[in-house]
Amino acid sequence: MDLRQSISDQTDVSLRIANRLLLSEDGKKSNLVFSPLSIHVVLSLIAAGSKGPTLDQLLSFLKSKSSDQLSSFDSEIVSVVFTDGSASGGPRLSFANGAWLDKSLSLKSSFKQAVENFFKASLDQVDFQNQATKVISEVNSWAEKETNGLIKEVLPPGSVDGTTRLIFANALYFKGAWGEKFNASATKDYDFHLLNGSSVQVPFMTSKKKQVAIAFDGFKVLGLPYKQGEDKRCFSMYFFLPDVKDGLPSLVEKVSSESRFLDHHLPCEKVEIGDLKIPKFKISFGFEASDVLKGLGLVLPFSGGDLTAMVDSPLSQNLYVSNIFQKSFIEVNEEGTEAAAASAAVVNLRSIGFAEKIDFVADHPFLYLIREDMTGTVLFIGHVLNPLAG
Repeated sequence: MDLRQSISDQTDVSLRIANRLLLSEDGKKSNLVFSPLSIHVVLSLIAAGSKGPTLDQLLSFLKSKSSDQLSSFDSEIVSVVFTDGSASGGPRLSFANGAWLDKSLSLKSSFKQAVENFFKASLDQVDFQNQATKVISEVNSWAEKETNGLIKEVLPPGSVDGTTRLIFANALYFKGAWGEKFNASATKDYDFHLLNGSSVQVPFMTSKKKQVAIAFDGFKVLGLPYKQGEDKRCFSMYFFLPDVKDGLPSLVEKVSSESRFLDHHLPCEKVEIGDLKIPKFKISFGFEASDVLKGLGLVLPFSGGDLTAMVDSPLSQNLYVSNIFQKSFIEVNEEGTEAAAASAAVVNLRSIGFAEKIDFVADHPFLYLIREDMTGTVLFIGHVLNPLAG
């Protein structure tokens, strides 16, 4: 497996999902953050238990040749990217998978091997038919623990019932300090211009130091690296700022429509910054990922698909993915960034560059992402429409 190629493919898929989500009706109205990597892992787990056209559609959507390749890719990404670096001064990272199976069923051996060996998922036997509400509470408690208390409810009330047979969940957590922290005493309120033409006063972080930035036709990109540990990983947050105040929608289209966009549009050199202002913000966002995925053409796992490679039971032919939920959180301030995401798939039983000085004043809606630069893995994507809206 070519890891770099697989990561490039995964990034293209991530940006397709981002386009669909950021330009949706909900996305146009609110600040947003989500983890494409978390969705990728959940879909890879579903692929490991799929067959026939359902598997083919998942592999095509995820740009992969086989479910084994997907499993190997996710396993390698976790080991390379998500090793905790806090002991050596780098970002604090954690990544966990969990599975909850109805006590009346057992996993097929090949699928169980993938769940335990590749995805390192903890597996719990539960009673969906009589204790569905209790299982929701268990999954949400697991997500809260694995995200350091940031995601308290990945599964909404009523999302699990007596027809549920299996839940897959993924949780990831990131906390990184800026390589060069902002001076909190220099933070001041300025106008942030909204898409509707009005403005609000919000606290902006400022700096006069050189920054990793570059200007393109119609937009600028700023890269803020996080403090590194002793390994080779290098995490950064990138801000994509359109030149015009209402240019975010067209920038989102551009970023997601050009293959390998990030390979050609990320800054790598420090340049003089004339004026640097970045708003502080905190965002919590939840959505039903299954709706977005179906809109992108991934439909078979959710309706009439073949998930018979999951469990040993004649009933396996009636399994389908009813929902995939994700909740995410991000906070950006003078110290750095804290972010987390949790995704859960519910499987139910069917009833029968420039060198000149650059200004980077993010005083209007912008796109952002958090990326591990050595591998190119994108952890989080989002946009800010109004820094005051949580």
